[in-house]
Amino acid sequence: MSSTENPAAGGSRPRGPVDSSRIPRYAGPATFARLPRLDEVGTADVAVVGVPFDSGVSYRPGARFGGNAIREASRLLRPYNPAQDASPFALAQVADGGDIAVNPFNIHEAVETVEAAADELLGTGARLMTLGGDHTIALPLLRSVAKKHGPVALLHFDAHLDTWDTYFGAEYTHGTPFRRAVEEGILDTSALSHVGTRGPLYGKQDLTDDEKMGFGIVTSADIYRRGADEVADQLRQRIGDRPLYISIDIDCLDPAHAPGTGTPEAGGMTSRELLEILRGLASCNLVSADVVEVAPAYDHAEITSVAASHTAYELTTIMTRQIAAARTGEETESK
Repeated sequence: MSSTENPAAGGSRPRGPVDSSRIPRYAGPATFARLPRLDEVGTADVAVVGVPFDSGVSYRPGARFGGNAIREASRLLRPYNPAQDASPFALAQVADGGDIAVNPFNIHEAVETVEAAADELLGTGARLMTLGGDHTIALPLLRSVAKKHGPVALLHFDAHLDTWDTYFGAEYTHGTPFRRAVEEGILDTSALSHVGTRGPLYGKQDLTDDEKMGFGIVTSADIYRRGADEVADQLRQRIGDRPLYISIDIDCLDPAHAPGTGTPEAGGMTSRELLEILRGLASCNLVSADVVEVAPAYDHAEITSVAASHTAYELTTIMTRQIAAARTGEETESK
């Protein structure tokens, strides 16, 4: 591999996806967006990694297969993103880092494994675009990001709060990661928001506890009434220029747009609303992100996987645009 094909290795031209005008999209390995593997380019600016883990779920299992389902659906993604007027894979090196293999029988060990792997990848200078897996994995990912950036702002797109204390006495589950993150001091509690929440709760105390942790809430009904642009503007103001982590549970979408998930709730946002809100956050300092809870066994026609692949594509575009802009600024200052 020539260094001229990999800017992360000191060159000037990233290695992009397989040319779909020469090789059909349905042929060949299913890396994210048909991008090269990380071992083919050495280092990357954005590493797309899977975490096939769903031992933290409280209802329907199957998210362990989500990462590969998203990769399969991403075969149809194209290299130019007109919504953001950017060719993300030409702006910076994006590569598929494969899966972080975790112990499905020991949640504590799995959490430690994800954190260690994220530490290693972030240590190369990469940002992470993680494909879950269930939402338990957000905690070790946030721990790792906070080691690099300090406490980070968080946008949490989800039907649920995920700030409960325990399930059956277990402290690490897909419903507890953000309570643990607040307790551990790895989140900037002045810039925390849930987006897309809805549905029944165990009690009103859930909301009281959540507010005490510093979270603001934008419900799916708020998005319906106020629109994506106004919501994105509100979120931008809350985040400011802080380092931002975005965690997206695909069940933030209505089951009509994401049936393939473990804990679906009626009354969610559309895939169009989610993508438009994300595009409205392009000026935020996005340091890493995840898309989780895709459970393909409950999907049909790849509806959920397609939505998740486009969601990851928008997040990756935001990160590569910022990386390219930073490099341009550095080059200008050095002249």
